[in-house]
Amino acid sequence: MKKAILGKKVGMTQVFSKDGKAVPVTVIEAGPNVVIQKKTIENDGYEAIQVGFSDKAERKVTKPLRGHFAKAKVATKRFIREFRLEDISAYEIGQELKADVFAEGDKVDISGVSKGKGMQGTIKRYNASRGPMSHGSKFHRAPGSMGASSDPSRTFKGKKLPGHMGSENTTVINLEIIKVDAEKNYLLVKGGVPGIRGSLVMIKNTSRA
Repeated sequence: MKKAILGKKVGMTQVFSKDGKAVPVTVIEAGPNVVIQKKTIENDGYEAIQVGFSDKAERKVTKPLRGHFAKAKVATKRFIREFRLEDISAYEIGQELKADVFAEGDKVDISGVSKGKGMQGTIKRYNASRGPMSHGSKFHRAPGSMGASSDPSRTFKGKKLPGHMGSENTTVINLEIIKVDAEKNYLLVKGGVPGIRGSLVMIKNTSRA
């Protein structure tokens, strides 16, 4: 059965396994999410549930969204996302989803917006090699050849050049859940996940069977 939840990246720490090895983990505040809307094939052409996460003051929400939340009889939320699940009959509007939808040992894919790194050169952006740093060389960190002059007389599309790096939608797949704290709605996931501390992440069953 497909499962999914919205959460907030809290930060990284480490825990110790039963054999005494240190395991790096990311702490995620997973939920509680509340179901705002159910989308059906008859009305919308596909099946999905719409969930909200993290309370937001009603005065800071637009009037159309206030009506949307009022129709579902739930408090206004900061984030709204959709989950396409195989069977939405088990979900009801107003139902809460908490961290315990997952269990220890589950494998998940986690999506978020990666850290922004601004304008970067080819060495940092694409792991390119630098030129000689001594003996009179004047080529150190430049992008390199732009192509032949007379033919084709242009730079090929896709040439790796300096530019904006990071701040992109990113998914890390097949991560293992080390611990679930149902009371505090915390998930401890082995390894790193995309984004800065406090950023929104989406957790769902892994696509890798």
